Amino acid sequence: MNSHTLRISQIWKGLQGVLFPFLEENLGTLTKKQKQLISILEVISVETFFEPETLKVGCPKKNRIALFCSLIAKMVLNIPTTKDLVDRLNCDNRLQKICGYNQSSDIPSESTFSRAFQEFSILKTPEKIHKELIKISQSERLIGHISRDGSEIEAREKPVRRKKLSKKQKKIFKRGRPKKDEIRPPKEPSKLEKQKDMTLEEMIKSIPKNCSIGSKKNSKGHQHSWIGYKLHLDVADGQIPISCMLTSASVHDSRVLPVSLCKSS
Repeated sequence: MNSHTLRISQIWKGLQGVLFPFLEENLGTLTKKQKQLISILEVISVETFFEPETLKVGCPKKNRIALFCSLIAKMVLNIPTTKDLVDRLNCDNRLQKICGYNQSSDIPSESTFSRAFQEFSILKTPEKIHKELIKISQSERLIGHISRDGSEIEAREKPVRRKKLSKKQKKIFKRGRPKKDEIRPPKEPSKLEKQKDMTLEEMIKSIPKNCSIGSKKNSKGHQHSWIGYKLHLDVADGQIPISCMLTSASVHDSRVLPVSLCKSS
């Protein structure tokens, strides 16, 4: 048993034997989803990834730990919008306590939540936490298989149109061998060929991330299209997500994503 497995086992014993009974005694019966949320927050130890707030001039910042816990709650409980999250926190006393709010008056406004979530996105806070967890849990393990798949993410946005070349810019040559005096420009290398001379950071930056139209065949063989994005996951044995990336819906898993993407986490 490696150190991470032992740590998970100890955390689970603590949750089942001490934390869940204590919370249910003070807050009432916890739902299955609430127990799942508590388990996630306990495993990742959110407070270790945020520096303590220092006293500064002006209005103090809202508790970033509680805001990040609320973001995780939004995902675990499948709450669609930030407005719904605020409403849920205001009427659910148990969820308030789980996220770190002592009373309803401590819950920030919808705009504060939106700004904080944008800040987490810019600073890549979820990615940093995931990277650290993978480093802790998988550094002593030999990964035998990596499974890659992409899931559609629908969005209420207008897809970005692709720039089409004009007839002057796009000169079409006839098929076959060129004529004796005909000079043709060299063939443009494919995206996979370009990746040979690129670093991992350059590969990731070159992948389109704007809203677009994606299509794929479903389990019944019918073509299915959507507007939005695509979430790509590299999953190791044991259903452990090693790396993930959100791209345009039109990006194909095997053609554009770098093979060494899993090294980024």
